[in-house]
Amino acid sequence: MALSAIKRELVGANTSSLVDKVEASLVELLQQRDLKVGDVIPKEMELADTLGVSRTVIREALLRLRVVGLIESKKKKGSVITSPDIFNVMGKSLNPHIMDQETLKEMFELRLVLEIGMADFIFQRITPEDILELKEIVSKDEPDVSGSHVFSIDHEIAFHSKLYAITGNQSLKNFQKLLLPLFDYVHHGGLLKTHSSSRRFVSHKGLVDILENGSPELFRNAMRNHLENHFARLF
Repeated sequence: MALSAIKRELVGANTSSLVDKVEASLVELLQQRDLKVGDVIPKEMELADTLGVSRTVIREALLRLRVVGLIESKKKKGSVITSPDIFNVMGKSLNPHIMDQETLKEMFELRLVLEIGMADFIFQRITPEDILELKEIVSKDEPDVSGSHVFSIDHEIAFHSKLYAITGNQSLKNFQKLLLPLFDYVHHGGLLKTHSSSRRFVSHKGLVDILENGSPELFRNAMRNHLENHFARLF
């Protein structure tokens, strides 16, 4: 959108929506000027003149951009473009205590998709040392885990955190950290139902055996069975 069109869109906007429009217009303006991470953005007065709004409105819109991590203040430089920490922003609103059942279910379904989907990355990057570490984690699991399907939250987190780490993908690891409060809430908040009687359940030990001797396809199927058993107890 051209600058003149941006200004026309802002004209007549009511007070409640003006800051929303200016926030979006600022992002578009920065894109038009081809500013990159580390570049200094124009001063408040220049932005106010360019968009035809007050400095107060500009200041509020800039504050929003700081909150979501698109800009930050640098000493002696002013405000500069930054690469947003998406997971940090998400983490501020990802509170399991205020999530409805459907949203909570969708977050766990997202976990299922990710952990099944990262099989290829794990097989490409796993080392003998990783296998040994996973076996050490499994050795501390609850007894008879494949029979009763009871598992310790600490063991579950330790095992799956190691899988995320093996991928070498920092975004995946950051997302898994976001899920930790959800795990804790589910396991200690009384949401777990009776034990599943699924005969397809695959234990942590079974997953390690496949990582050592199997294939990505076998691991994907085993991980689905492993996680779907847990989901059955929730939903």
